[in-house]
Amino acid sequence: MSRNFSDTGSRKEHVKITSESKPGFLERLSETSGGMLMGLVIFLLSFYLLFTNEGQALRTAKSLDEGLSLVIPLDSINSVSQQNEGRLVHLAGALSTSKPLFDASYGLSIQAVKLKRKVEMYQWVEYEDSTEYEENGEIKKETKYSYNTEWKPEVVNSRNFDREIGHKNPSAMAVESFTAVSPNVQVGSFVLSTGLVDKIDDFKQLSLSHLEDPHADVTRGGDYFYHSENPRRPEVGDLRVSFFYAGLSGDDPHLGSADKVTVIARQRGNQLVPYHTKSGDVLQILYPGELSVEEVFQKEHESNTMKTWALRAAGWLAMFVGISLMTRIFYTLVDWFPVVRDLVNVGLKAFAFCVASSLSLLTISVGWLFYRPLWALLIGLLAVVPIVVAKSRVPPKKQQ
Repeated sequence: MSRNFSDTGSRKEHVKITSESKPGFLERLSETSGGMLMGLVIFLLSFYLLFTNEGQALRTAKSLDEGLSLVIPLDSINSVSQQNEGRLVHLAGALSTSKPLFDASYGLSIQAVKLKRKVEMYQWVEYEDSTEYEENGEIKKETKYSYNTEWKPEVVNSRNFDREIGHKNPSAMAVESFTAVSPNVQVGSFVLSTGLVDKIDDFKQLSLSHLEDPHADVTRGGDYFYHSENPRRPEVGDLRVSFFYAGLSGDDPHLGSADKVTVIARQRGNQLVPYHTKSGDVLQILYPGELSVEEVFQKEHESNTMKTWALRAAGWLAMFVGISLMTRIFYTLVDWFPVVRDLVNVGLKAFAFCVASSLSLLTISVGWLFYRPLWALLIGLLAVVPIVVAKSRVPPKKQQ
């Protein structure tokens, strides 16, 4: 019989106020100097990130184009043709494994590529919310600490709490989480490499409705096994266990037919292994479902584009932060004068934005120089735009 238990957490809180004297001018100047050094490091790292990102993006794009021109779709996945030895091949079919995966402790087995046991413990969790304000020439910090009991998959160290008394957690879990992986995964007659198996990670929670309680001290509720005297009112230290699977590799009366995947890799005997392109990249691609060659490479190009733009944004942000930290000293020098301070702050942010945008575009253009010179030139010209726009907004000096 299945039972559903609701989580009932208890919440406690307290407030702590600390104060420190307002730092003087020399102290703030010293802190700013340290920030300038950190800003310089971040600034230099941003160049490395932007430059290497462009090179990697172009290499990946060339490797994908090379793969698309060479890949051979297999007519059958149930026979191995020696004519395709060492070549890049495309195939799609249902996953299969030689043996089911077991968790004997809970009487559970499933025909799948991966089986994950997730263990959570009912524990105290600390949250803090801080606000700072100035009072009588001192900087005061008011921190509200709140404590709540929650299910957590990792041990929460209560020794780091502001107040451990009354909120103590166990130091370890009696049952551990783990992931079992089938040693032999196939699509038809072909064995998948470890790298391809690693890509099968679309985990789904396993329903436990058809299972019985495995032990007298374990109770099943919904899709969880509870190590608790009263799962409706759990106590700190109680455990609950759930299971997830990825890559169903056999027909199951409760879960349906085996999952199908599409693979592009190099054929080596009856194995599918990484393919090394002339550009220096590796192709071993796996997607869920049955996809054509064109659909697979389109998805890979889209993924490469998204990754490239994400790293471009990260590089620009790192450069903006680095420039802001390096120019912070000008803000510190005038922070005694509120009006001037605010104007300088706006000016420094605009300066950091324009310089970061120009230098980012310039770095990207250098990364393209050896691959697509025309595009590199256009991007290099575009790098001048933020500086020209910023200069145009500066009022001209009046003639004496």
